[in-house]
Amino acid sequence: MLNVSILDGYVDEPTCLGVPPYIGPYPRYIAGAIWCYDKHSRIFYCTIDQIRSDRSLLDVLSKSDLLVVIAGMSVPGRYLSGFPVSPNELKSFLSSLNKPVKVLSGPAARYGFGISGGRRVRDTRVVEDVFDMIADGDGEIVISELLKNNLVIDTTNSSLCRSNPSAFRNFAVYGSQIVKQHPFFPDYLIAEIETYRGCPRSIVGGCSFCSEPSKGPPRFRAIEDILDEVSSLYTAGIRHFRIGNQPCIFSYMSKGADEQEFPEPNPDAIEKLFKGIRAIAPDLKTLHIDNANPGVIARYPEECKRIAKSIVKYHTPGDVAAFGVESVDPMVAKKNNLKASPSEVLTAIKLLNEIGSKRGANGLPELLPGLNFVFGLKGETKNTFKLDYDFLKQIYDNDLLVRRINLRQVIPIPGTKMFTFGNKNVKKNKTEFQRFKRKVRENIERPMLERIVPRRTVLKNVFTEVYDGKLTFGRQIGSYPLLVGIPGVLPLHKFFDVKMIDYGYRSVTAIPFPLDINTASRKTLEAIPGIGKKRAIRILSKRPFRNKEKLIECFDDSEIGRKILKYINF
Repeated sequence: MLNVSILDGYVDEPTCLGVPPYIGPYPRYIAGAIWCYDKHSRIFYCTIDQIRSDRSLLDVLSKSDLLVVIAGMSVPGRYLSGFPVSPNELKSFLSSLNKPVKVLSGPAARYGFGISGGRRVRDTRVVEDVFDMIADGDGEIVISELLKNNLVIDTTNSSLCRSNPSAFRNFAVYGSQIVKQHPFFPDYLIAEIETYRGCPRSIVGGCSFCSEPSKGPPRFRAIEDILDEVSSLYTAGIRHFRIGNQPCIFSYMSKGADEQEFPEPNPDAIEKLFKGIRAIAPDLKTLHIDNANPGVIARYPEECKRIAKSIVKYHTPGDVAAFGVESVDPMVAKKNNLKASPSEVLTAIKLLNEIGSKRGANGLPELLPGLNFVFGLKGETKNTFKLDYDFLKQIYDNDLLVRRINLRQVIPIPGTKMFTFGNKNVKKNKTEFQRFKRKVRENIERPMLERIVPRRTVLKNVFTEVYDGKLTFGRQIGSYPLLVGIPGVLPLHKFFDVKMIDYGYRSVTAIPFPLDINTASRKTLEAIPGIGKKRAIRILSKRPFRNKEKLIECFDDSEIGRKILKYINF
């Protein structure tokens, strides 16, 4: 019997996220390739965070016939539940493992290791002594061939890629069972679903910093193939899905995608896809999207309205369409071949506000845009920051809602036009970038949050993840979940409904709702508007309370007692 280990070091790419709570397609496809080769193969899957906390798992890896490592960060991100593996960690953990044939796959094998925004990637040569093979092709295809060759490296082409979009259909279906081994399964695991690979803008070179154009024009997966994969994942126990592994969901099955930079959207295909997902996964808890090209939305408003309405019809609330704005500076846009002008981005924002701004059942608007800006690009000057800020201020002043504003510094990826330019402008404008971030957070992001989730809004099903002192942090499950700080030490890995009480720059403060006044901690009580330290102590000394009248009696100001009734129960 073949023993295989898959170590998930996490991936973060322009079109794919595999950092917890997400599980990307990479480990699922590779597991499927193994089981398609030999259905009796024993596969052990673990994450890099499990290795970090329990080194004894390395003993399991050491006894494998084959060890496949998935890794690679080509866009910088902010993470709460995990962090992508570093090359130094791989050297430290795996250098002493002698038995297994060790294969590195994922973006790290193809482009190198991204470390953080603004820094060059580290070449794969830094770990070449650790691995027997660097699989810079499609991991599932390379592994399938390697198994057919009895694990003989010399006779296996490490650069093999898919022959067509259906080449991995069975891998995607059979590999779905691997999700059961993820530590977040089943309640807090989101399966990232691929709809197509490639970028329509590859015919004009694409954005200067993006790796997607190197994959060529789009090659769409058949709707039936995607539905088969979703069905298999749903049967395995997955209830959270993101249709996120593509450059633009509005361009799925678009007409003329290999001929036009901005192909005509296909609303019927997207309606069929989302309706089909709902039919085969009727009790799903999350169905979200990710990337959307504002240039496409602005050029085809009627078609994209139909698509947005279909998404809202079948998805779950709190959804975000991430727009790659990058910069509104015309000089930067020209030198980096960016995808949309400021007016086009504004048109796309207005369209999604029109269709998706209504508040959903979980407390968040149905579907809002998110904006991604990239700094350090060619042509960037101090005026770039002014133009970008003025644009964001225009959005805010026009009472438009934007769920998130992601400000990041470019990672120059090998094979892109930015690679030769490097991080010159990142270094040059470092101080300006930090000043810009503070200004946006204080003047745009925080007041925007107050619009999106006004005080006393109830957010449903917030999953608690980590502690910071006597503060518990949690998030709803979704594409770009809002970080919620809850005063007090609550049980981790549980779901709570919470009510909004305050705002940070990129997070909010809330308390469990309804709050049990007789069991709540002092820290939580102090956070209730109008309570504070002294009144919290008084509540602690007087409880338990049998009814609201007894609670009001304990206050020095009965009006405050009546006001807090909207937060509590008995």
